[in-house]
Amino acid sequence: MGAVFALLSSLLWGSGDFLAGYLSRRRSPVAVFCGSQVVGLLVMLIVATATHSWGADPAGYVLWGVLASLAGAVSLLSFYTALAIGPMGVVSPISALGVLVPLAVGLFRGETPSAWQYVGIVLAIVGVVLASGPEVSGAAGLRPVLLACVAALGFGTFFVVVAVGAEESNIMTMTTQRATTTLLIVVAAVVLRRGFGGLQRADAGWLLAIGIFDISANLMYGLSTTHGMLAVVAVLGSLYPVVTVVLAWLVLRERLVVAQYVGVAVALLGVAAISAG
Repeated sequence: MGAVFALLSSLLWGSGDFLAGYLSRRRSPVAVFCGSQVVGLLVMLIVATATHSWGADPAGYVLWGVLASLAGAVSLLSFYTALAIGPMGVVSPISALGVLVPLAVGLFRGETPSAWQYVGIVLAIVGVVLASGPEVSGAAGLRPVLLACVAALGFGTFFVVVAVGAEESNIMTMTTQRATTTLLIVVAAVVLRRGFGGLQRADAGWLLAIGIFDISANLMYGLSTTHGMLAVVAVLGSLYPVVTVVLAWLVLRERLVVAQYVGVAVALLGVAAISAG
């Protein structure tokens, strides 16, 4: 079941990223991000109340929820900045390598994937990097490369701390993560003396879908880590760029380079190999 939950998280993350990217073409990306985070918090407050999760021991999830929020904020800020100053075809593949962090942690903890799963892990990682749209020419510059590395480390750290928090309380870890992120947004708005507006009433449905997809993906990933090896489910959970690329191709008719077609195919082979293992 761990693999199923992880694949669901990739499907939800990828779909949410596609919707967020589409809406960000008409609205401020910062406003879209902030709005979706608030929606996610509201959803988690409802879920935590409905499941009577408030009684969980705070010592088991608060720290990990806060760390997940900080890791997510740092990684996204670094990622967006790198995209703004460097070529996407260099930044995206480097950032996708963040999955190596939970993979290494899982193996260090003594997890032992089967031979087929090892093959699938390698194929899946290669597929994600290729599907992200790598460039093989042009100078990227040092700063965007370093920022992309920071983003990769942040994304990988997020995968790890969510897994640790989920061992205690998946729901409350996510509630804490979303509450911390929302607080950071409010503090930033006050310090910078600016709101993150630009959204309209017609965007409510989009933000609701983005927020629900994103927080549901987080919950599915956290659940997957309690039903499977971190080294395996983290790789499956990191396939979301492939989902976003495929949706952009199907819905928006965006043209892909050859490497991206190959990447999608290789990633699917990786999923098959992991499932066979």
